Amino acid sequence: MKAKRESYGISQNRLATALGVSREYLNRLENGKYQVQSIEKKNYIIEVLERFDPNAPLNLMFDYLRIRFPTTNARAIIENLLQMRFDQMLHEDYAYYKYAEHYAYGDIMVMVSPDEEKGVLLELKGKGCRQFENVLVAQCRSWYEFLTDCLCAEGIIKRLDLAVNDMKGILDIGELIKKSETEECISLFRTFNSYSSGEFTRETDEDKLGMGRTLYLGSFKSEIYFCIYEKDYEQYIKNGVPIEEAPIKNRFEIRLMNDRAENALKDLLTYQNEEKTVFEIINRYVTFVDRNPKQPKKSRWNINPLWEYFIGKDRAKLKLTTQPEPYTYDRTINWLGTQVAPTLKLSMKIDEKNGTNTVNRIIENAKLSEKHMRIFKQQTTPIEEVIIPR
Repeated sequence: MKAKRESYGISQNRLATALGVSREYLNRLENGKYQVQSIEKKNYIIEVLERFDPNAPLNLMFDYLRIRFPTTNARAIIENLLQMRFDQMLHEDYAYYKYAEHYAYGDIMVMVSPDEEKGVLLELKGKGCRQFENVLVAQCRSWYEFLTDCLCAEGIIKRLDLAVNDMKGILDIGELIKKSETEECISLFRTFNSYSSGEFTRETDEDKLGMGRTLYLGSFKSEIYFCIYEKDYEQYIKNGVPIEEAPIKNRFEIRLMNDRAENALKDLLTYQNEEKTVFEIINRYVTFVDRNPKQPKKSRWNINPLWEYFIGKDRAKLKLTTQPEPYTYDRTINWLGTQVAPTLKLSMKIDEKNGTNTVNRIIENAKLSEKHMRIFKQQTTPIEEVIIPR
């Protein structure tokens, strides 16, 4: 333990404070003069120590982007800003937010309206951001270059979600919920809501899936609020990833709308300093502290040690990262696996038993629509042929 602590550059005092023990106790533990008997306590010490790993315990990702452009020319947005081939997009005669139609490549969605006031709306949700990162990599282009182009095209930022990924389990969501309930939280927000495993909020569709323990700070209807949740549990529920194998333990999402989103994006583009932009926002709105019964003024209570580490003390700086993912039709495959495959397998067994050919005949006679053929083209065209070279 001593060797690892020293390799992380952490003093005995700092680790002892994080563990809630005296320096003398920690010194005896490191020198082998005291042995921890409890497996739970051993695991806890290891867990706390790993939080001090200087190798990027946190990273930042764009997790939601919605931009409106003052034009009705969707093709110009797709070709000039996204720099993707228009003939690769799937067209649908419906859209959301009262738009008339949309063009899509996987979860990259461009909505259009004949109403010039509504213009063209680009929406990238979580998967859309990851898929667009795959496009950016193929173009040798960065998020900052793309977003600068969007602002130069008079794009109006409607929503921006910045996701801080906690890779080491620095945050204890249960403890933050408890501190919110016991008023060990100094915040400009007037409201908070917490949810346990199996519960969900009906405010927004993206929050319907189980996210383990979740803490919302601020009102869903305001232009800024925070969502802090157990990402490892979410991945277990969604994809069956064992909790201990999930690369991201917790996630702290800053959800910004309208002017707040535009100001944050301009700050990011101006300074290109993710640490500055993100934690200036967080520190302005919330600080978790430890109660001091001897001090009546909450503003003089000490900042909670783990929260202090999270917001920047003794850790590596926050950096923007990407996780490019190719567009796949996983949702369709999952639907086939759960809804269609059992019936298909039953029919094939009946065919085999009766010597019939019903399933093969149905498949052979099936007609593929224009939409199916466009999806086929999207799924079989290399990304290099989807983009427009700069």
